[in-house]
Amino acid sequence: MPTTIFDKESVKRSILGKLQRYNGVTIAEASKQQLYKAVAMTVRDQMMQKWMISRHARHEAKGKRVYYLSIEYLLGRLMDCNLINLCSEDMYKEALAELGIDLLSILPEEPEPALGNGGLGRLAACFMDSLASEQLPAMGCTIRYEYGLFRQKLIDGQQVEMPDDWTRNGNVWEMAVPEDACQIQFGGYVDEKEVDGRKVFELKDAYTIEAIPYDMPVVGYQNNCVNTLRTWGARAINSFNLRAFGDGDHLKASESEHLAGVITKVLYPEDRHYEGKSLRLKQQYFFVSATLQYALKQFKKYYGNNFDILPDKAVFHINDTHPALAIPEMMRLLIDQEGLSWEMAERITSRCMAYTNHTVMAEALEKWPVDMMKSTLPRIYMILEELNRRVCERLFLSYPDQWERIGHMAIIGYGQVHMANLCVALSYSVNGVSQLHGQILNDTIFHDYYLINPKKFTAITNGITHRRWLLSANPGLTDLLKETIGDGFTKDAAKLEDLVPYADDAAFREKFDAVKKQNKERLAKLIMDRQGIKVDPEFIFDAQSKRLHEYKRQLLNALHINVLFNRICDDPSFTMPPRLFLFGAKAAPGYWLAKQIIRYINELAKKIDAHPRASKMLKIVYIENYDVSTAEVLMPATEISQQLSTAGKEASGTGNMKFMMNGAVTLGTMDGANVEIYEQVGEDNIYIFGMRADTVENLYREGTYRPGSIVENNAEIRKVMEQWQAGWILPDESYVMNALRGSLLEGAVADPYFVLKDFGSYSMANLRIMEDYQNRDKWLKMSIINTAKSGFFSSDRTIREYNERVWRIQKLEG
Repeated sequence: MPTTIFDKESVKRSILGKLQRYNGVTIAEASKQQLYKAVAMTVRDQMMQKWMISRHARHEAKGKRVYYLSIEYLLGRLMDCNLINLCSEDMYKEALAELGIDLLSILPEEPEPALGNGGLGRLAACFMDSLASEQLPAMGCTIRYEYGLFRQKLIDGQQVEMPDDWTRNGNVWEMAVPEDACQIQFGGYVDEKEVDGRKVFELKDAYTIEAIPYDMPVVGYQNNCVNTLRTWGARAINSFNLRAFGDGDHLKASESEHLAGVITKVLYPEDRHYEGKSLRLKQQYFFVSATLQYALKQFKKYYGNNFDILPDKAVFHINDTHPALAIPEMMRLLIDQEGLSWEMAERITSRCMAYTNHTVMAEALEKWPVDMMKSTLPRIYMILEELNRRVCERLFLSYPDQWERIGHMAIIGYGQVHMANLCVALSYSVNGVSQLHGQILNDTIFHDYYLINPKKFTAITNGITHRRWLLSANPGLTDLLKETIGDGFTKDAAKLEDLVPYADDAAFREKFDAVKKQNKERLAKLIMDRQGIKVDPEFIFDAQSKRLHEYKRQLLNALHINVLFNRICDDPSFTMPPRLFLFGAKAAPGYWLAKQIIRYINELAKKIDAHPRASKMLKIVYIENYDVSTAEVLMPATEISQQLSTAGKEASGTGNMKFMMNGAVTLGTMDGANVEIYEQVGEDNIYIFGMRADTVENLYREGTYRPGSIVENNAEIRKVMEQWQAGWILPDESYVMNALRGSLLEGAVADPYFVLKDFGSYSMANLRIMEDYQNRDKWLKMSIINTAKSGFFSSDRTIREYNERVWRIQKLEG
C-alpha cells in the first residue's frame, strides 16, 4: 500500500501547511497552542500511516486480540512519548529548530487526558505501550470522561476539587468512529416469551443511550505495530423533544440529553449516596456493553456465527472488578442476540474472560445491592441469578453441606452481588500483581476457590514503561546511560543490568550525581513556577507520592516530621542533614479523614517555615494537583522514595518502580513489589522497616493490639498527641486534629493500619538513611544499583508474562 516518507523537510512542510490551512497564520504569527497542534497533527499523520499498515497486518493474520477493559487510563501527555516510540524525536527537534520552534516550549500546551486517577490507570497506560512495543494486537477500552477525576487546588492548606476541562481545546490524538456506535439500555422490565419452543427475553420500556467510540493510536517502539485505545462517549438517541419544548416544558425537552451526558461526566462519581453508586454501576455497564457489542460485530465480520472459536480470537481482560459486568453481558449477547444455548454461552464466556485483582481492601472488592442491580439492569440481574445458581451447585460438589462457606463464595449473597466472586468463578485466569499479593489471594481472599482449581491462579508482577519513565522523563540520565553502556536498554530494559559495575567507578558516580542535581534544580523551578515556593536543591529530596489513603500511611511520614521538628525545637544541639519532604496526592472528595491529613501536612509545613532554626533543616512541600507530568519531573529528582503501606495492603505499587529506575533509594515496608525490589537490589541497597504481612494478619486476627500503650511508652509520640489535642495545629478547629488523634487511639478499631506500631522501626530506618546519605560514595553506589536493577520492572516483561501465561496471542511481524 502507498506510504508517505516522513523526513525533516516533509515534517517542516507539514507543520507550515497545517498552520496555514487550519489557522491562517505564519510561524511568526502562531501562538504556542497553534504550534503545538500543528506539530502534534504532523506526528499523528505519521502514526496514522503505521496504524493503517498495522490494522491491515492484523486482519491478514486473523489471530487473537486482547481487549483490555479498564475503568481508567492515566495516559499523561502523549507527544514526547509518541516521538520516542516513532524513533523520530531527534529528527523533529532538528526540523523544529530550523523553523525557530523549541519543542520543549510547546510540549506543556498539550492537556493531560483526564481519563485516570492513580496506579490502576497508569498501569493500564503502560500496558498499552508495552502491548504495542511487544507487537501484540490489543484494544484498550474505557470511558471518555469529560472532566475525569478533578483538578486539585490547595486553598489555606485544604484540598478543593475543581473540574478538569481537559477537552476544552480538543484532543489532537483522538478521532470519532461513529460507524461503530451502539445502543445501551438501562431500566425497564424483561418480557419473557416462547418462540419456536425457545425462551426469548426482551427488555421493554428501557432508557436507551448511544455509545460513540473515540479512538487513539498507541504506537509501539521501533516497530510497525499500532494498537488502539478506544474511549466511549455517550449521547441521547433523541436529544431534543421539540413537542415538549413547544408545550413550554423546557426542562423535559432536554432531559434525555442530560441523562446521557451524566454517564461520561466524571471518573469515580461520589458513591456515598444511592444516586452516585447507581451512576457508577451504569458507567461500568455502559463501557463493557459497548466494547463487547463492537467485539462481536468484528468477530462476525470475519468468522460469521462460528462462536466456538471466539476464545481463540478474542480475550477480554478484566482489570480489577470495575469491568466485571462483561461476564453477564457476554452471556446476554450470546443468548439473547445470537441465539446460543445457556450451556454453550457459558462455556464460551468462561474461556475468553481473564481477571486481574488489584486489591485486598474489602471496600474495593465491589459489591452492588441486589435491588439496585435488579432495577438498573434487569436482564443482567436475571443472568447473574442463574449464574449464581449454577456456580453454587458446582461449589456444593467441592464443599458439600458447607453453606456458609459457599455463601461467601457465591456471586449473589447477603443481599449483594459480589463482583470479585463473579470474576473468579467465571474467568479462566485469575492473577495478583506481585508475588506477595498473589500469595495473599491464594491464602486468604480467594482461598476456597484456589483449593478447587489452583492452576487458574497466578501472580504477575506489575511493571512500568521505561520509555516514558526513563527515556522521556529523564533525558539527562538517558544520555549518560547511552554514553556508558550503549543504547540497547532503550529497546530491552533488562540491559540496564550492564550498569552494575559502574557503581564502583568514581568518575561515573560523579556524572550520575551531576544528573541528579540538574533534575533537582528542574523540580525546584517547577515548584516555584507553580506554587511560588522556593526550595533549596542542596536539601535531600524525599518524596511520597500516591493516592491519599490511610493504608498508604502519609500520616506516618507526617508524624515523623512532627517528631523531627520537636527534636529541633527542644534540643539546641540537635542537627540533621537538611531534608525536603515532598508529598503529591489527591484524596477522594468524600474521604474526609484523608483530606484532613492533607491539611495537617500543610499546617505542619507552615510551622516549620516559621521557625528560624527548623527551617534550615526541614521543609515540606505538598505539590498541588499531582499528575503524570508532575511525576515525570518529581521522580528523576527524588533521592529517597517512601513506600509506607501497611504490609499486606498494597497489591504491588508502581511508583516504587519509577522512583527506583531514576536512582531513588526505597524506604519501605515488605509489601507489594517492595519485596521484589528488595530481592533485586539486596538488603544493602534498600531500607526496610515495620511488620511483615503475616505479623499484621496475626494482629488483625487476635484483636489484641492496643496503640495507647505505645503512646504511654514513647515520649516523642506522646508529645505529638498532646500537641494535637491542645490545639497547637488549627487552634480554632481543634476537632480536625482530634479526629486524626481519635483514628489512632480511640474506637473499637484504633490505628487500623498500625501507624503507631511501626513508628519506632520507621524512625530507626530514617536514622540509618541520614547516616548513609552523608557518605556520598556509599549513597551514590546505592542509587546506581537501584537504576541498574530496575530493568526487571519493565512493563514489557510484565506483558510477555501475561501473554505466556494468560493470553497466548501471536505477535504481529514487522
